[in-house]
Amino acid sequence: MKAWQHFRTISRHKIIVMKHCFQVGLYWQGLTHDLSKYSPTEFLVGCRYYQGTQSPNNAERKDKGYSRAWLHHKGRNKHHYEYWMDYSMNPKEGIVGLKMPPRYVVEMFLDRIAASKTYKGESYTDDCPLQYYQQAIERFPNVAGGGRMIHLETEALLRCLLTMLAREGEKKTFAYIRSEILKKGYPDTLHLQILQQKDEEWTK
Repeated sequence: MKAWQHFRTISRHKIIVMKHCFQVGLYWQGLTHDLSKYSPTEFLVGCRYYQGTQSPNNAERKDKGYSRAWLHHKGRNKHHYEYWMDYSMNPKEGIVGLKMPPRYVVEMFLDRIAASKTYKGESYTDDCPLQYYQQAIERFPNVAGGGRMIHLETEALLRCLLTMLAREGEKKTFAYIRSEILKKGYPDTLHLQILQQKDEEWTK
């Protein structure tokens, strides 16, 4: 059991998310982010499977075939796209991802930055969150990006923010979030197409 190490890791992560949430104006979300990680259901698993280089939920999943801590976590935190999954009215589609409110897409984006900073430490660069996301798409194409578990517009917005961060840096990306996403919501179809074109240009 590595209780102290796990406590330090999740607290450092939470502080980073809180700082970035405050920078874009999401004060309440910054204060309440990931509080369920301190509950016994999640905290004790984190202590038992702590590694320091990745989420202990992954280790629990490898050990048991599923992660009880993750099942508890995703149902209580709206910044995870898995929170927004439901049965489609079309029986052929099964379970699908719903379009997330913009404020939670932003928190999800900031959560990914904080996770990369926490585990990468001094080797972190602004393209780390995008690289991690792209690796997840390659490993699990039906979960991230390639399937319907995340809504297409939600995925497009998240991917564009990650790409903007990698190419433009935090300052410009956070300014865009404050002035556009949190004030105007999802970009309209034309604007989204422009963002996707930028995404393709940046990743060439």
